Amino acid sequence: MHHGGIYAEEIAGKAYDTALLRRFVRYVAPYRFSIMVVVLILPLVAACRLAQPWIIKLAIDSHIITGKLAGLETIALGFLGILLVESLLSFLEVYLLQSVGQRVMSDMRSELYRHVMHLPVSWFDRVPTGSAVTRLTSDIEVLGEMFASGIITIIGDILLLIGIISVMLWMNLKLSLVTFSVLPVLLYVAYTFRRRMRKSFREVRARLGNMNAFLNECISGISIIQIFNRERDEERRFSELNASYRDANMPVIFWDASLYALVEALSSIAVALIIWYGGGEIVTGAMTFGVLVAFIQYIEKFFAPIRDLSAKYSVMQGAMAALERIFALLDMETSEGKRVRGEESELKATPHPSLFTLHSSPLTPHASPLIEFRDVSFSYQDGNDILKGFTLAVQRGERIAIVGESGGGKTTITRLLTRLYEIERGSILLAGTDIRDIDIKEVRRRVGVVLQDPCLFAGSIEFNICLGDEQAKQRVRQAAASVGADRFIDRLANGYDEEVRERGNNFSVGEKQLISFARAVAFNPEILILDEATASIDSASEQMIQEGIKGMMQGRTSLVIAHRLSTIQDADRIITIQHGIKAEEGTHDELLRADGIYARLHQLQFNEL
Repeated sequence: MHHGGIYAEEIAGKAYDTALLRRFVRYVAPYRFSIMVVVLILPLVAACRLAQPWIIKLAIDSHIITGKLAGLETIALGFLGILLVESLLSFLEVYLLQSVGQRVMSDMRSELYRHVMHLPVSWFDRVPTGSAVTRLTSDIEVLGEMFASGIITIIGDILLLIGIISVMLWMNLKLSLVTFSVLPVLLYVAYTFRRRMRKSFREVRARLGNMNAFLNECISGISIIQIFNRERDEERRFSELNASYRDANMPVIFWDASLYALVEALSSIAVALIIWYGGGEIVTGAMTFGVLVAFIQYIEKFFAPIRDLSAKYSVMQGAMAALERIFALLDMETSEGKRVRGEESELKATPHPSLFTLHSSPLTPHASPLIEFRDVSFSYQDGNDILKGFTLAVQRGERIAIVGESGGGKTTITRLLTRLYEIERGSILLAGTDIRDIDIKEVRRRVGVVLQDPCLFAGSIEFNICLGDEQAKQRVRQAAASVGADRFIDRLANGYDEEVRERGNNFSVGEKQLISFARAVAFNPEILILDEATASIDSASEQMIQEGIKGMMQGRTSLVIAHRLSTIQDADRIITIQHGIKAEEGTHDELLRADGIYARLHQLQFNEL
């Protein structure tokens, strides 16, 4: 397990990006009615808050100071009524904002998930799983916080501040100017702190992504960690990442606390100025006591949203950083967008007949090969070709085995055929048509893949075979029977409804592989790829698996990547790959007589046995 390096995400961009906000508006637009209601509520809430100090002023100057109690109860009831109206409007504002926030988060999360499902596999090679999960979860959650206490409520705060300034200037111009003498200092502090906090917020998001990526890796490989007694070492590594995340939060806490303390100090200074100057005005008779009390209340209300500025700024900074990461991911080109060069091919218009009905019939001859690699070269990293000028033609119904050293390019051949990676040089033809000119979904519909490590999902056996596809669901039992999986499924208490636990740990490796065989057959592919599908099978399960493979291959064109040479001796042709180059080609007997690479591999395995 590692951290840093590939886990470190780029920290760049502006603190407030109007382009990001314009893109974000698209997700808010469907809920504009609720937003409009909130916008209409905001000035009403501000008016209620502005009226409260004014009512207290009237009560003091017109009744309490003069000793005139008549009408005081009316003022008190009016004050209570305004408080109730403000509470009701505030409830409606918060409810609508948070409801819209939840709906927007749900929409963005769904779009982001759909997009991730169509990204090229090469993206997943570069980005840790934990980092991708962070964007789908905590980054989206930050946007909900922005709705609850950020972007819209700032409008209400601005209206309140403008209203307070206007009322104070109208009530007493000189006292207002004395009070607002602290505003230049306040604006300078807010601007300075905004610049200081910007970088810290982005680093917090990046460090959280690093920690999530590390946690995902450790949990996935927990058995390896425990077997090799690496618990202490991984605890140390996590402690380092955890400390890094903690340390990234410390500047945010420091600037947040400092801003709050300075705003509180400036608020107290403003109140002191009101008492100093206003007290003198009262003594000279130039101002009433009610005005002084109202000014003190207004200044408290004035600084209240400013005291919350650090928290709201924190939310907005987090939201901007999250939007940067989310839109950067959405801007990644998907497999479909990048790899389809032309219109839908004729293959889409003429789907192959059901192979369930072809098993007893000979395949129809065709002039061109079904699969053809033409001088294909490919590298995962620039300057390090995995395949070098690879050429191969596969006829319909032919069984081709591919063998060779690890890292020689065997699996790369299948990845290029299924378009998990883009062809760099050369071409791959499917029934005479370049696969880059065929819709990517059509290519994958025609190709079924069984990997060395079977991947099962939480759910039933039936779901794991059909993966929720309605057409495949109709063929679940027939597919299971064709590969021999029905023999163990029928013995289960719930049959095809038996629960599959996480990673299928309630089944043996052989049983999981048979389920993956049945899955490949249920989707009725024309081409079958077995990528070392028997490499992790024990000898006791091998016979069962071999029977399943025979049933699966019947009536299909097959490419078999094999480690065990005993499993591919009856292949129509065997291709030997060495250093990305096709070194040998022939039947099992022909390659043994040639006494080349295949013969040496066969001898080594025979001696080991």
